[in-house]
Amino acid sequence: MLAAHPEFDADACYRALCSRDARFDGQFFTAVTSTGIYCRPVCRVRTPKRENCLFFRHAAQAELAGFRPCLRCRPELAPQDRHWSTEDASSILLQQATRWLDNPHQWFEGDAATPTLSRLANHLGVSDRHLRRVFDAHLGLSPLQYLLTRKLLAAKQLLTDTQLPIADVALASGFGSQRRFNTAFMQHYGLQPGQLRQQPPAATQHRGKNRRVMALSWRPPWDASAMWRFFAQRHIRGVEQVEMEPGPVLRRTLQLRTQGRLWKGWLSITLDTLAHRAELQVSESLLGVLPAVIWRVRAMLELDADPSAIHAALRDDFPGGDGLRVPGAADGFELAVRAILGQQVTVAAARTLAQRLTEHLGEYIETPWPDVNRLFPTPECIAHIPPETLGELGIVRQRQAALRAVAHGCLSHQIALDPHADPRATIAALQAMPGIGPWTAQYIAMRALRWPDAWLTGDVALTKALGLPDHGGREAHRSAEERSQRWRPWRSYAVIRAWAQGDRAPDTRPNTPPSGAVS
Repeated sequence: MLAAHPEFDADACYRALCSRDARFDGQFFTAVTSTGIYCRPVCRVRTPKRENCLFFRHAAQAELAGFRPCLRCRPELAPQDRHWSTEDASSILLQQATRWLDNPHQWFEGDAATPTLSRLANHLGVSDRHLRRVFDAHLGLSPLQYLLTRKLLAAKQLLTDTQLPIADVALASGFGSQRRFNTAFMQHYGLQPGQLRQQPPAATQHRGKNRRVMALSWRPPWDASAMWRFFAQRHIRGVEQVEMEPGPVLRRTLQLRTQGRLWKGWLSITLDTLAHRAELQVSESLLGVLPAVIWRVRAMLELDADPSAIHAALRDDFPGGDGLRVPGAADGFELAVRAILGQQVTVAAARTLAQRLTEHLGEYIETPWPDVNRLFPTPECIAHIPPETLGELGIVRQRQAALRAVAHGCLSHQIALDPHADPRATIAALQAMPGIGPWTAQYIAMRALRWPDAWLTGDVALTKALGLPDHGGREAHRSAEERSQRWRPWRSYAVIRAWAQGDRAPDTRPNTPPSGAVS
C-alpha cells in the first residue's frame, strides 16, 4: 500500500482526487473501503470521505487488497506508471520489470517449459528469487500477481469495447484457456466475464459490427499538435494518412508478429484533447491482438510519459516545452529503415525514398481509406531484395548495405528494436553495421527503443539551438555533450525541446545527421 511508501503522501493524493486533476491519472489509484472498488483520480463519481480511502501506486496492489476496478472510470484506461529512478538499483530493476510485464507481446513469447517469471529474470540478468524480493519490497506483491492484473484489465477492456467471443478474449489477454480465464476473472472481480457485457455501456461508441472505439488516456500537458505535425511531415503515402483538420486523425496499416503468427490490418486514431484521450479503432483482423496494438499505440504517441518529472529536470533551460513529447514508432524495424533513408537528406527526400520502397515492396492491403493500402516492407523482404532493385529506387549503396544489415540483424536476433532492448548494447550493435553512425543509432534508440536518455551527437540543429557553432567541430560536440549531463535521464526530451526552440521546429527540420556523422 502506498501509504507506507517513504515518498508517498496519502493526504496529497486525496487533494489530487478532490481536484480530479488529469496530471495524476495513472500515478495512483484510490480504493474505497465502503464500496470495495478502486478508481482513477479522474473518476467522476461522488468524492468519497477521506477516512474511507486507501491509495495504491499500481492497480495490482489494489486488487491484491481485495478491491474491484470501477466500471465507470475503468482503471484499465489509465496511463501507465512510467516513473524513472536514477537513485536506487532495485527501483530501476522494478521499473524495467513492470515495463516488460506491461507488454502484451511478452505474454505469448517462449513456451510452457520456460515460465514467464524465468524469462523475465533471464532478460534482466537476475535470479527469480531476487526479482520476487524486489517486487515484494516495493509493491507488496509478486511479479505474477502484477502480471495477472495486467491481463485481467486487458481482458476487461476487450469485453467492454469489442464483441469478441469470450474464448477469443481469453486468448488475446494471454490466458491459456477460457476455463483458466473464467476462474481468474471470477476470483478477482466477482463476476463471470459474460456478466460484464450486461453492465451499462461505457462511454464509447459502436463503429461497425465488431469494432468499437477504445479510449487511451494521457496525462496533460501534451502538445498534441506538435506531435501530429511531426507525423504529418514524415508520413508515407500508402502506409499512413495524417490529418490536422477538422480534428487530428492518424490512420495507418500495421503488421505485428505475436502468438506465433503475423497479424495484418489497420488502425485509426483521433484525439479528444478536452478529455485527454486518444480514441483508437482497429480492423477486425487485429482484434485478436488488441492489447498488443494498444501497447504499440501508447508507445508511438508516448501517452504514458510523466510530464511533471520531465519538466522538473528541463524547465530551467527549456521553460516553454512542457507539452512536448518524443514521437515513437509503430514498428521498430520500420523506424530504423526510415532513419537510414533519411541520412543526410531532407524530410521530404526521405519520405520520397520510403514511398518508393513501400510501393515496390510493400504488400497491398484493403482498408476503409483508398490512400492507406500498403504494409511497410518486412525484414525478410529487405534482407533478400537484390541490391540492384534498391539502386533502381534511388537508394545509394551505402544505404543499401545499412538496410540489409539491419534486416539481417533483426531476423537473426542480433538486434532487437523494441523498448525492452538494452539501449547501449543496441546502439553499439547498430554502429558496428555498415553505413550507420552515432546520430542514426541514437535516433533509433530515441524513437524505437523509447530510450529517454538518447543524445544525438553532432546534430546541427541541436548545437545551433544551444548557441554553439553549427560547423560540426569536435569542440562544439563536446560542449553540447557536457551541457547535456544535467538533463539526464531525459536528454531525448531535451533534444525535442532544443529543436522546437531553434530556428527549425522538430516537425520541419531535416531528418538527418550532420555531414560526416554517418560512418
